[in-house]
Amino acid sequence: MRPFCFPARVYWEDTDGGGVVYYANYLRFLERARTEWLRAAGISQQALATEQGIVFTVTKVEVHYRRPARLDDELLVTCSPERAGAASLLFAQRILRRSPDDTLLAEAAVRVACVDARTFRPQRLPQFLIDVLEQREGG
Repeated sequence: MRPFCFPARVYWEDTDGGGVVYYANYLRFLERARTEWLRAAGISQQALATEQGIVFTVTKVEVHYRRPARLDDELLVTCSPERAGAASLLFAQRILRRSPDDTLLAEAAVRVACVDARTFRPQRLPQFLIDVLEQREGG
């Protein structure tokens, strides 16, 4: 199955003095792709927090930086979610430079937990999100 893809561009604010994306800013691109994956599934994070009383928090990130992204690069950020437990998701993500061969710049594994918006205690994933994951998997 195809991963969700989110286009992005590198701006001055993303780079260091040499015009190369600062390593921590890759996390911003990854976050945006996960947010847009939810939005594409019809799920608003703001509505989840205010109406369902749940939010997602990152509990673990592993990033393998392969090549640098540079000022003005067009990027494609992918997002492949899977259920990792009753209250968590694991996202396999990639950042590619848009080019004829879509050069791989970074790979990441991001684990997020579903938590109560007030107490930050783990909460089961809502059924509608499980349904979205199962539809994606074809199950």
